[in-house]
This record gives sequence, C-alpha cells and structure tokens, in this order.
Amino acid sequence: PTQCDNWVRTSNGGHFASPNYPNMYPPNQECIYILEAAPRQRIELTFDEPYYIEPSFECRFDHLEVRDGPFGFSPLINRYCGLKSPALIRSTGRFMWIKFTSDEELEGKGFQAKYSFIPDPDFTYLGGILNPIPDCQFELSGADGIVRSSQVEQEGKTKPGQAVDCIWTIKATPNAKIYLRFLDYQMEHSNECKRNFVAVYDGSSSIENLKAKFCSTVANDVTLQTGTGVVRMWADEGSRLSRFRMLFTSFVDPPCSGNTYFCHSNMCINNSLVCNGIQNCAYPWDENHCREKKRTGLFEQITKTHGTIIGITSGIVLVLLIISILVQVKQPRKKVMACKTAFNKTGFQEVFDPPHYELFSLRDKEISADLADLSEELENYQKMRRPSTASRCIHDHHCGSQASNIKQSRTNLSSMELPFRNDFAQPQPMK
Repeated sequence: PTQCDNWVRTSNGGHFASPNYPNMYPPNQECIYILEAAPRQRIELTFDEPYYIEPSFECRFDHLEVRDGPFGFSPLINRYCGLKSPALIRSTGRFMWIKFTSDEELEGKGFQAKYSFIPDPDFTYLGGILNPIPDCQFELSGADGIVRSSQVEQEGKTKPGQAVDCIWTIKATPNAKIYLRFLDYQMEHSNECKRNFVAVYDGSSSIENLKAKFCSTVANDVTLQTGTGVVRMWADEGSRLSRFRMLFTSFVDPPCSGNTYFCHSNMCINNSLVCNGIQNCAYPWDENHCREKKRTGLFEQITKTHGTIIGITSGIVLVLLIISILVQVKQPRKKVMACKTAFNKTGFQEVFDPPHYELFSLRDKEISADLADLSEELENYQKMRRPSTASRCIHDHHCGSQASNIKQSRTNLSSMELPFRNDFAQPQPMK
C-alpha cells in the first residue's frame, strides 16, 4: 500500500488528507490508508470542509473508496465523490480500509478526514473498553527460529481467562530478508477477525506495514522485503484455544555466495540450515539429498559399524533355534523304538487272547521259565499218550472194561488232557 501525504496518529485517533490539501490534488494518484483500533473498539470517520472530488456517474473516475476491514477485498461501505462531503462512517470491527484514486485530468481540492475510536457495542456487557492488556512481547533473531503462541502461557504473560494480545519481533541476519512458513495454525472462531487473528507486518508494527492477516482456516507463507518482521496475535477471552506455530528463515537474494545455499526459489539460505531436518526453503530442496550427510549421525554410525555383527548374531541364534526344534521333534521317536525292542510278546498274547480261551494265567514271574519247560514236557507226554488212549478206548468200548478203571484213568488225565489255543505263540504255561 502507498500512503500519500501526511498522516497524524494519536492514542484517540488521528487525521489524514489527500495530497496538497486544501490545494488541488495531483493527477494519477493512488493513496491507501488502513485504520486499526484497539481490541473491542470500532472506528468513526468524519470529513472536514472544504471537500471536492471530481464528480462522475457511480464515482468511476476520481473517488474515495471505504471498506469495512483491513483489506482491499473487505466488504465495501461505499464510494464517494462530488461536492458534498460524506456523512459519518462507522466500522463494524477494528479496521477500516480507505483508498483515494485520481485519474489524469480534472482535479479538485480533495478531502481531509478525521477518525476516532469508540467502544464496540458487542462488548458493552463487559464494560466497553477494558484496561490495557498486559505487556506481551518477544524477540527472536538468527538464521532461523520458531515463533509459537504456546510461549505466552509458558512464560506467564497472560492469566487464564484473559485476552491475548502479543507481539513477536523477528530480526534477520545482516543484509537478509525474512521468509515465514506456518507449521501449525488454528483459529478457534474462524472468519471472526475481531475475536482472533494472526497479523504479519513488514518492517514495523505500524498499520501501513501490515503484510497479511489470517483469521480463517488457512494461513499462507509470507515473504518479507525487510530484515524486520512483526507477528501479532489477538484472541479474546473466548478464543484461548487459538494457536499457531511459525518458522522464520533469513535469506538473501541470488546470486548466492560461498556460505549460502540456493533454494531454487530466488532464495539463498545459510549452509548450516541444509539437511537440518527442517524445510527452510519454500520448496524442500534443502532436505531432498541429505542421505549422505545423515549417515554421520550417531544412530547411523552405530548402525553402520555394528550392522554386520548384529546380522551374524541373529543368524547364529536362528540356526540354534532350528536345531533345537529338530532335536525336540526327533527325540520322542527314539524312545518309541527303544520300547519296541523290549516289547514282551507273552504279555501282548495275554492281552489279545479271547477271555474264554484263557484257562490259566501267570501270577508269579519268577517261576515262568520252569512252567514253560513243564508245558513242553506235557506236550510230548500227550503225543505219547494219545495212541494208547485211543486204542484203549476202542478196546473198552467193544470189550466192556470196568467203569471204575475208565473213571480212574479219566480222573488222572483230566489235568493233562486240557485243550489250549496256540494261534499266536507257544501255549500258555500252566500253574
């Protein structure tokens, strides 16, 4: 914005006028004035006599444009020209944007305007204009740094429940400019600039040096043309959750010298900011090719030095684990084979023989061998006895031998001529 002629400011207001007032204003002029009141205040604007701006239809030529806000796109209050001075103009917020324009012909005396501050009716229930907010200022300097709203509470600049009106003054390195990039930004009441905002000034905190003001949901990067930047945050009592965090970087214009790095965006930053883990350039050129430099860090050195040892150790542990698993899998099989070699066939036969064929069972393991021999002798004896018995039975049947002799012989052989089953192995030993 271009300010024309003198501008007087006081604590209660001030006044400004068109160039050469009360004489004729020059052609091809464009003068911009931005008025700012304190929080919870509004602006009243009045015009003195004489007043004359070239009249035209809809004030298309020479005119005075007044907007309700701090920007050229703020809501238009009206355009003024002609012979009659405008009536009282009042803002709805803390700011008022005014522009005077003249073309190349038909000049006039111009104007002189006075402005003053009045209490904001929206805050009358709090008593109108409150006491001045406690001093809340911070200073930063160097090649880069962080501007953060959390510093206000950490240093106790304001008490809980109070409004926040703080200023951060940034000093760049010698002969450098300042580039600002938001890392975090949130306004509790978005698009309500009179309740919370973040303003950036280029050179000083004067209203004519206002570079940008953010109160919506998005905040853009800002490039200042001087080595001094001012950041101001305002948040009323109901907007204490508003916050921001901003990175500032000192830079110089190309060509870059030996101790600076070219950012490919008309910026040369200090070499110490390259590969520092923070994007200081407008585009991340300073952090794109940092793999080689990052290896020099402590963690990377440890990883590179002991990587082979860690790998070998891990391999050995893995091999031992596999061997342990294989041993555990094979061990039960060896035990089963050992049991098979000591398997007792006699016991197996005893289990699988049908119960109705088992006439005798072994109860004494110590005499099992003797009984086995006795069984073999009994078998031989039976072979010898069968022919004689058969012939005697036939002879008795036909010859009529005495019953007592037959009964006695049957009684004597009853314990020997017993049937047995020999399907699986040797006959069962008898007790």
